[in-house]
Amino acid sequence: MRDPRKGKPPPRGRGGKGKSPGGAKKKTGAGSMDTDGPSTSGVAHPTDEELDYDPTAYDCFHRLQLDWPSLSFDIVKDDLGGPRAAFPHTVFLVAGTQAESAKQNYVAFMKLAKLGQGRHGKKTKKTKEKEEESSSSDSEDGSSSNGDDEEEMMVDDNGGEEPPKMHLRKVPFAGSINRVRSCPQQPGIVAVWAETGQVKILDGSSILRDLAAEEDPAPKTKVDLKPLHSHSHSMEGYAMDWSPVKALRFASGDCSKKIHVWEPQEGGKWQVGGAFQGHEASVEDIQWSPTEETVFASCSVDKTIRVWDIREKSKPMITVQAHDTDVNVMSWNRSVTCMLASGADDGTICIWDLRSFAQGAYVSRFDFHKAPVTGIEWCPYEGSMLASSSADNQLAVWDLALERDPEEETALAPKENAVAPEDLPAQLLFVHAGQKDLKELHWHSQIPGLICTTAGDGFNVFKASNM
Repeated sequence: MRDPRKGKPPPRGRGGKGKSPGGAKKKTGAGSMDTDGPSTSGVAHPTDEELDYDPTAYDCFHRLQLDWPSLSFDIVKDDLGGPRAAFPHTVFLVAGTQAESAKQNYVAFMKLAKLGQGRHGKKTKKTKEKEEESSSSDSEDGSSSNGDDEEEMMVDDNGGEEPPKMHLRKVPFAGSINRVRSCPQQPGIVAVWAETGQVKILDGSSILRDLAAEEDPAPKTKVDLKPLHSHSHSMEGYAMDWSPVKALRFASGDCSKKIHVWEPQEGGKWQVGGAFQGHEASVEDIQWSPTEETVFASCSVDKTIRVWDIREKSKPMITVQAHDTDVNVMSWNRSVTCMLASGADDGTICIWDLRSFAQGAYVSRFDFHKAPVTGIEWCPYEGSMLASSSADNQLAVWDLALERDPEEETALAPKENAVAPEDLPAQLLFVHAGQKDLKELHWHSQIPGLICTTAGDGFNVFKASNM
């Protein structure tokens, strides 16, 4: 939604993806991060069971903030290789802000370095076991574990690791930023959707090289960067995606129902083609095919998903009535390329098999979320797994390969789990909570299982211990 303080009516089609309903609030400092757990106090699970934070549920967990809310970001592919599993990790991000005034906004290029496990992971479980053994021993001999050991535990809040560091560069940008996406073939090339209706392409390659070489965070963070190219839509929007097949081919869709495909040209420019028209309301998301360079899909407030071929602008190849409400987000599976996932304003998630897509029958449907779905993305390493985020402030990880086993659930319940409610989907693998106004999520393509999220109160970077 638009910031109501601007006095403009909120256009349809935002779901939970737009600007913070209360307006932007500046954070303290230019940027900060810590390794504390998520703030789950008072967060209710859909089963009405209050969630408790358990460090052993995570292999790592980090929180960070910029000085303004950032409701869209992307993970930038790096040169550190992959898949990589050993801690500490280094992660590169690009994000856009939604500041109180247009001139205060910027595109943030970040390097998150020394991301260790802190209080999380297997060592936390071992520590708990030792504490239980020590407690049992103390109760037998009447001694106490006060003194040096207790002082070490209090000081050693980060698990004996070096604290994480956030390296930051700010590129000034006019207007609040609706969406940011990094090009998969050239990660330094970044597309930025602004509330002004302009889409700008920036080249942050030199900034990323400087961040990669930097040992300690630099005191000066502002960097001016001239756009490579820009295009003005007739209205602002959110939908955009880079083709994973054809390098630098790009598509953007706006709230006035139009989609434009950008073709790369010599000299670092793009030719923006005429509008693809067919949707009857705001275009909310676009996903290029992972295998066919001329094919992309789009979803809309008109409740449909449409599949297009860029060689035919006048009409889509397939149109399906996908949900009963606005379709906010979608994701095309890069591993199992016939699978598509979509999330809607009513909180539903649908899984589609493109081999039978024209018939309009979904493969699976989940009603877990209690508010609009704001993000959805397939896992790049497991073709059956995906994650979804929602305005109910929960992130859910799903594994479509899972099936319910009542006997196993009953056997495990006395040891470590509560008995799962009958209406809880068997495919629900993990629930992450604690953020407010949750907007986007992304899996890290080079660090299996690592997920990054953004919300009105900052970013989370975490890896669940069961992934």
